Amino acid sequence: MGGIRSAGDLVLRMQLAKSMRLPEAKKYVAEKLGVSVEELADCSVLRDIRQDLDIGYAMPEDGSAKGIEAKFNIARLLDIKIQSVERFKEKCGLQ
Repeated sequence: MGGIRSAGDLVLRMQLAKSMRLPEAKKYVAEKLGVSVEELADCSVLRDIRQDLDIGYAMPEDGSAKGIEAKFNIARLLDIKIQSVERFKEKCGLQ
């Protein structure tokens, strides 16, 4: 399973943020994305999903979420705290 081309980055975030084991993290992410665990590694399926959810994808088009904006969307979607998002909120007075 790759990084941003599929769902590897999201699965890893769940492993780190919630101390989930790999199968549990894959299942959680698959449920949140509305796909099967097998589809998590399919870059053609995930590109469309990542584009629809605006959570960042390889070679994004103009107007698509990139960087911190994509991380905000990922944090909301997976119901986790991402340190860079929290720091951004703090510095901008959004908390």
